[in-house]
Amino acid sequence: MNYPNGKKVKTQHATKNNTPHDRFSNRGMTLEKDINDTNNYYLSRGLCVIHKKPTPVQIVKVDYPKRSAAVIKEAYFKQASTTDYNGLYKGRYIDFEAKETKNKTSFPLSNFHQHQIDHMEDIVKHEGICFVIIRFQAYNESYVFPAVKLFPYWHRQFKDGRKSIPYTAVKDEGTLIPASFPALVDYLTVVDEIFF
Repeated sequence: MNYPNGKKVKTQHATKNNTPHDRFSNRGMTLEKDINDTNNYYLSRGLCVIHKKPTPVQIVKVDYPKRSAAVIKEAYFKQASTTDYNGLYKGRYIDFEAKETKNKTSFPLSNFHQHQIDHMEDIVKHEGICFVIIRFQAYNESYVFPAVKLFPYWHRQFKDGRKSIPYTAVKDEGTLIPASFPALVDYLTVVDEIFF
């Protein structure tokens, strides 16, 4: 394209692979942002009420370089966090964690902490809907992986088992989340399929 000042600017054209998956694959920078955007869409449509849980922080030291500005210099987590998201859908309690990995062959269990597993086991015990959304960045694939399928992998690692869940197991035991717009991580369609 030519502009009046004589400078040329390169224009980009759409590629052949213009599928919904390709078009929406790079919209969000992270899984968390994609889920937050999806939750806002769900809320605006009256589909569910699911929010990211805030991480409780104890502020210890604050500097005031200007009257109108404060800078936190020192803070600590008040308590260990549980899972990332919770809320209500179709009268049922939903609680889930969101994790992503660059690993192409497996999902490392080191992404979880014991208190998170304990929390998820409590949710399942009380008949809540509990799962993990796992994204494999290399394939731009996100899966709903039910918590009840996660627990055996978690416990086996302490009995000389694998310290990860194979990618093939996530594909087989989880459910691929469809890429769509504006629900970038349309996990409710999978929740309907698995839990309802």
